[in-house]
Amino acid sequence: MVVVSAAPPEPQDTPTPRSAEHARLAESADMGAPWRMWGPYLAGRQWGTVREDYSADGDAWASFTFDHAVARTYRWGEDGLGGICDRYGFLNFSVAMWNGKDPVLKERLFGLTNGEGNHGEDAKEHWWPTDGTPTHSWMQWLYRYPQAEFPYAQLREENAKRTRLEREYELADTGVLDEDRFFDVQMTYAKASPDDVCITVSATNHGPEAAPLHLLPQVWFRNTWSWGLDDRKRTLAAQDEEVAAVVAEHGYLGRWVLAADGSPDVLTCDNETNAVALFGAESNASEYTKDGIDRRVVHEDKSAVNPDRTGTKAAFWYQWDAVEPGETVTVKLRLTQAQPEQQMFGAQFDEVLGLRKAEADEFYAGVIHPGLSHDDRHVARRAYAGLLWTKQLYRFDVARWLDGDPDVPAPASRRARGQRNTSWRHVALADVISMPDEWEYPWFAAWDTAFHTLPLAHVDPDFAKEQLVLMCREWAMHPNGQLPAYEWAFGDVNPPVHAWAAWHVYRLDGYRDQQFLIRVFTKLLMNFSWWVNRKDADGSNVFEGGFLGMDNIALFDRSAPLPPGYRLEQSDATSWMAFYCQQMLKIALELSQFDRAWDGVVTKFFEHFLAISEAMNAFGSHEVSLWHEDDGFFYDVLVAPDGTTESLRVRSMVGLLPILGATEIPAWVAERLPDVAERVRWLQKRRPELMGPLRSRRAPEGRRLLLSLVGKERLQRILQRMFDTEEFLSPFGIRSLSKSTGQVFANVGGRDVSIEYEPGESRTGLFGGNSNWRGPVWFPVNVLLADKLRTLGRHYGDSFTIEIPTGSGTQCTLVEAADLIDNSLTRLFRPVDGKRPADGDRIESSDSPLWREHPTFSEFFDGDTGEGLGATHQTGWTALVAHLLNPRLPADPRWT
Repeated sequence: MVVVSAAPPEPQDTPTPRSAEHARLAESADMGAPWRMWGPYLAGRQWGTVREDYSADGDAWASFTFDHAVARTYRWGEDGLGGICDRYGFLNFSVAMWNGKDPVLKERLFGLTNGEGNHGEDAKEHWWPTDGTPTHSWMQWLYRYPQAEFPYAQLREENAKRTRLEREYELADTGVLDEDRFFDVQMTYAKASPDDVCITVSATNHGPEAAPLHLLPQVWFRNTWSWGLDDRKRTLAAQDEEVAAVVAEHGYLGRWVLAADGSPDVLTCDNETNAVALFGAESNASEYTKDGIDRRVVHEDKSAVNPDRTGTKAAFWYQWDAVEPGETVTVKLRLTQAQPEQQMFGAQFDEVLGLRKAEADEFYAGVIHPGLSHDDRHVARRAYAGLLWTKQLYRFDVARWLDGDPDVPAPASRRARGQRNTSWRHVALADVISMPDEWEYPWFAAWDTAFHTLPLAHVDPDFAKEQLVLMCREWAMHPNGQLPAYEWAFGDVNPPVHAWAAWHVYRLDGYRDQQFLIRVFTKLLMNFSWWVNRKDADGSNVFEGGFLGMDNIALFDRSAPLPPGYRLEQSDATSWMAFYCQQMLKIALELSQFDRAWDGVVTKFFEHFLAISEAMNAFGSHEVSLWHEDDGFFYDVLVAPDGTTESLRVRSMVGLLPILGATEIPAWVAERLPDVAERVRWLQKRRPELMGPLRSRRAPEGRRLLLSLVGKERLQRILQRMFDTEEFLSPFGIRSLSKSTGQVFANVGGRDVSIEYEPGESRTGLFGGNSNWRGPVWFPVNVLLADKLRTLGRHYGDSFTIEIPTGSGTQCTLVEAADLIDNSLTRLFRPVDGKRPADGDRIESSDSPLWREHPTFSEFFDGDTGEGLGATHQTGWTALVAHLLNPRLPADPRWT
């Protein structure tokens, strides 16, 4: 029989909507709700992704290139500039443009592939999501289009010449943006209703001279008919009645109309590959292929588009021979199910835009604290905009991808024998997912998504919760309990931060949705078991895990096989598991207040944490600890075939992460959960050697307990290094590698390896790509460290202080230390002498307001200067700045 607590806490009532957008959210909790039907779900980049790679060698970047994208049909998705699509990705809309000089229409964002960039993959464009609401009732996106020919070849050639010791060669370095010779093309969307979207495309000439411009708003169907699975071909047909319009007929979506103001030419073709041009085929499936509009506009080939004006891709062609300096030209369109008519672009159209803009302002007035400075409010709103704009439809059926489609040549047999993701055949996703960014990471990563949910919970808690649940669903989570890491290798291991994110989303949503906690928690029980069974090789409670999201932080690639007989016991993997235990413990405690059946799960995670804590201090026959007493730091330990061990004495983030193992057990446990309290007393009496991590203090409400992986003395020693400016403390957060790290050499199983502090772009290609954990500041782990210092500070109070900076004589509490980290991160976006540190010396730091008003949210930040590096639109986890800028919500008194 289930015994319910005698005095369970009352769940909080659903808050009264504070604005029109909040009211829309209240009626749109389900992701299939009408207001969520249309959104910015169209990818920023589909080419170069794993899911479009059907090559034998698995080289995704070379398999489907940018140059192919103009004329080659995608299998799993679509891409475009500032576009939208329906929630299933059937019908897509975006803008194309041409300056009269480019060799191709500008239809998608350009960047260098991993092999072309001297620091990895790298977008070579300037664009910004500038505004948006969670139901996508209002959205704006800005693209900066050069008036000179886009220097595709120059960017490729110059970066190819550069080494990893040199900076990347950027678009601004080519000179095409000098004297502001560019158009700012702004996409604006305002929903009159869920099935009526008002659209404007506005282009402003910021240059000193008149310049030509072609704008081509485009609509097209994703190709679902060429693969032998569904032979129903969709149709788009132009009509000329009161207004120019294209009618889209679809078996599932029904009838939709894209109407355009003015008198543009309507061009149509088919979303079919031009196999003749690309591959030398004898014929094409359609006479009017995907590149037909490009060939008609850029190359004046009138035969490339269908004279009957039907097909599966269409564009409205607007042309200006000369847009004067300072002039703005605007195109109005409307996506609706209604019959098009001229008055649909009149006063009511403008009223919808004005109303939705005002409602967006009202919404953010209730989300962003009014006490913030103008600059902070601007950064927070841009962070939310970027986060909402990178909600993208992700389709990928791995079994179908591996086996191939009926009507296309079968993939090379070795693809199915182990090239990539062959043990993840169950993955079959067709969901809107929060992506790390639009271009460099147009695919989800499990721990990225978890971090995204914190700022998302401020604006759209239902979507945030759905994202966490989605990663645990049976079409994503492996049957063995592993969460999918990321598209390039679902089987890699991301840090287990899901439970932490779920708890914080629950908290930000008002501690009221226990059903959400149960849905996530029950699936994470399986994931926790996977970690225990697969990443603890000898059952010692000391864990391995590979690179764990921290590419190249160690002497060698920790995901690569070690020499035979060697294994690596990881400080960070073990710390992550202690952290995971505690987050599961906290969730179980919360659920136990409503249903005592969860009591046994509380004690399970309590005791498992104690076992991990004991193991971190000593493991194996040699009783060698991950803790190095002489250095006062935690290190990875290499275990040789004969059982001998060696501490890999590189001071990096892996040695700071044990701080994450800190959680308070509130005083009410003794009264409300007597079975749990009795088990704790039993352990204190019978197994006192395990109870070192359990600390207590008296408080007005009763005795409060703290579970901490690191005792006070060791914590002091770690923090001395962490807050030393010559080691981890930078003006902009905690570095991922100690600044004092010179070039360290070691020999591992006969292999020479080394590491050196690198504050900015990586100078080594150890892990590939553009990520560097050898010195820069990374937002997510900084946020975690601050969160746990705050937990420790609440318990120890003002009596526990540390010197910050180390050697300064200034004593700070742990809560003040946590605030310092948070403020260091937000300082990246606060102007100093008119320049944001995150902008570095890039063109974004220009004195021109055309650049200064557009903050970028980078993947990581230089450990010395704070300059943003890596992906330039990482409004995934770097959008955590919006979470940090908002004053903290009052904590539930049950948990303080």
